[in-house]
Amino acid sequence: MQVTVDSMRAFLDTELDVDGRRPQRSLAEYLAAIPRLTSLGSLPRGTSVLIRGDVDAKPGAKIGEGDIRLRSMMETLEFGRQHGWKQIIFGHIGRKPEETLQKVAKRLGELMQCDVPLVVDWLDESTVTIRDCVAEQIRHAAPGSILVLENTRRYAIERVLWKAKPAELPKLAESLARLTNEFVQKVAVNYVNEALSAGSLDASTLVVPAAMDRVALGAYVAKEFDGPMLRCLKTQLVVFSGLKIDKLDDLDAMIGRGTIQMVFTAGSLAMALKRAAAELDGGQFSLGVAEDPAHADKPYFIPRERIEQARRMIAAGRAKGIEFVLPVDFILQDGRASETIGPHDQQFDVGPKTSALFEQKVGEFISRHHGQAAVAFYNGVFGMFEDPRFAEGTRRFIGQLKRLKDAGVEVYVGGGEGGAALDLYGQPNDVTHCFTAGGTVLNALGSEPVPYLVALSQAAQRLSSGK
Repeated sequence: MQVTVDSMRAFLDTELDVDGRRPQRSLAEYLAAIPRLTSLGSLPRGTSVLIRGDVDAKPGAKIGEGDIRLRSMMETLEFGRQHGWKQIIFGHIGRKPEETLQKVAKRLGELMQCDVPLVVDWLDESTVTIRDCVAEQIRHAAPGSILVLENTRRYAIERVLWKAKPAELPKLAESLARLTNEFVQKVAVNYVNEALSAGSLDASTLVVPAAMDRVALGAYVAKEFDGPMLRCLKTQLVVFSGLKIDKLDDLDAMIGRGTIQMVFTAGSLAMALKRAAAELDGGQFSLGVAEDPAHADKPYFIPRERIEQARRMIAAGRAKGIEFVLPVDFILQDGRASETIGPHDQQFDVGPKTSALFEQKVGEFISRHHGQAAVAFYNGVFGMFEDPRFAEGTRRFIGQLKRLKDAGVEVYVGGGEGGAALDLYGQPNDVTHCFTAGGTVLNALGSEPVPYLVALSQAAQRLSSGK
């Protein structure tokens, strides 16, 4: 169907919660509103289906290297091939517009054992129109074919919502409506999201579904949400760390659900909580350069409002009996272990006393839940683990994940850097499940809904209402 500028504006207002009136839905409610892949099983042979793929991958020399996200798409792609669909995969790789999906298309061909051509110059940016030759290529493709559109982020329109202000949306709605209508007219009217990691505000993820006749979650994405992701909502032990202080919002939301009993933190999150706990207990704790206004433009800077947020979290958490397990020593920039952080210092890892404390507290959690069902969630790394000088805290704690699982605790790893650390210092079967998308998991468990679930649920609601 055609999308008007007004309907696109309304779609964007809801997606971005412009007026704060977006319906408050739980993760389970969003998932219940979106059809699954099998709902498209009646589409006729030769139907074109647009696949938002998890193509942000860097395939290695052979299958199994750097292509886990591509392999996650295979069940959906095989379903489409068995039904004779023409599947047009699109998505991004990295954040640089010049990156190419050439190796991705080649690896998908190897995985699916067929030729997967890369459609390079598919959009005329000056007019926001999909080139007629692309429509012709799709029209002449055989049933069961798979094609890949080149990196969507090569085009500015894919990225216009990243930092868009509400006042800019009326103007953007016109070009975005045109883009979605172009996809309907020249590519496909059926849309499947099989990109678990697609958590950014990309047009391909958020606005293209608005024009579709049918939308669905892919097989892999649906399994991840319906199973492991919903289980993570029951988390009792959470390990949260990392450089980005805005993760505090996600931790706050997780604590608010009322299941968490023990919180382990490191990185910038721990700094905010450490300072807050000290103040609540009548003391002080220096954050070093992380609180110096001269470093306000740095990602590790912790503004005062985050300390206040951490104070509220700890006070409320303590009232509920939640135990916050905070670092007691740190590895500083020069490799020293210290229980304090000087005004010119920066912490890059937790110290050995903290690792010992974390191991003790894991043991206490295991004893407390012996013979009972329990869930643990691990996200992020404890320091600059890519540098061997600052990797020991992360390395030691990865061993605790296996300890928890061996004791009968369900252990989920949030992907991203946490998944990379598991690859380095553990084995896949050391945990119950490791996600392939860190940011999406934080959205799902945190303070904001996953953007593409909002988009797909909007599209599905429109379709079910016949509007």
